[in-house]
Amino acid sequence: MHAVGKAGRKAGMASSVRSTFLKLLAPALIAGMVLTGAAAPAQAADFPGDKPISLVVPFPAGGGTDFIGRLLASEMSKALKTTIVVENKGGANSNIGTAYVTQARPDGHTLLVSGVGIATNQGLYSKLPYKLDQLDQIAILAFGADVLVTAPGFPAKTLAEFVALVHKEPGKYSYASSGNGTTGHLGMEMLKQRAKLDIMHVPYNGGSAAINDVLAGRVDVLFVNQDTALPHVRAGKLRALAIGSAKRNPTYPDTPTVAESGYPGFSSEYWFGLSAPAGVPAPVFQQLFEATRTAMQSPAIQEKLGAVGLVIPQLTDRKQFVTLVDAEVEKWGEVVRVSGARID
Repeated sequence: MHAVGKAGRKAGMASSVRSTFLKLLAPALIAGMVLTGAAAPAQAADFPGDKPISLVVPFPAGGGTDFIGRLLASEMSKALKTTIVVENKGGANSNIGTAYVTQARPDGHTLLVSGVGIATNQGLYSKLPYKLDQLDQIAILAFGADVLVTAPGFPAKTLAEFVALVHKEPGKYSYASSGNGTTGHLGMEMLKQRAKLDIMHVPYNGGSAAINDVLAGRVDVLFVNQDTALPHVRAGKLRALAIGSAKRNPTYPDTPTVAESGYPGFSSEYWFGLSAPAGVPAPVFQQLFEATRTAMQSPAIQEKLGAVGLVIPQLTDRKQFVTLVDAEVEKWGEVVRVSGARID
């Protein structure tokens, strides 16, 4: 009886201590929960704060992606009222810069000027240093198309005439591209598949060298970015046979599309987008999307991109870009599979 009484008193004391401890701890726990719950919205509301945004261009300075990145940084910084610093991290057909961004904190302060390479590279490389699900796709920036050009002295003046020439003498003709794995290369491989062409590929390191050899007659045709070919077409040094866009391009109004020339649904386009490390908070993502939309509708960007025929889409929501990337991975993956194109 005496032993039981002692045990009961000890249990009662322990219960009393626990009760007192919990009473003292409760206000701190409640305050902690309130602070934690309020922290996320506060961080989103404060974005971007005093920290500058890094906009990574996964190509060297001076190219088309860099051009668009710097235009975007200038206009987007006004919309967000912050500093945006462009960082060029080129190499491996955009893989190095893309992988760098996927490893950054998903707080909205590290962004990527992505492009069609994030879709084509999925099939061209046996191993990539990143996965697509490591990126949040924010918005499409602009579209361009590849154009099939030749020297003025070449006997074909239309795509139909070109196809007829190749069919008449299989293996005789050659086509140039600005490099293995470019949309010009893969787009021409897609045309080869559709039109059943036997024509040799001659890859170059860039569009300028390819154009020079087409002008010199060392290569017969070239499928290349429209902005690269545009000054030569306007000067009469190159003839455009067809363009790979879904609709006629305003800077090539007299050049029919490949699709309207007998190959419905054909599309060989390159594009630019804005991406971020996966996991950006929804409110920050929305701020970035809205700032991008505002920037891309600015007169400065509209005028400069329109001058080279780049088409700026109407931005609707985040699904728009995700849908594009998924479709492009599937389309170019099939072209790579059938053609056997590889980079590594």
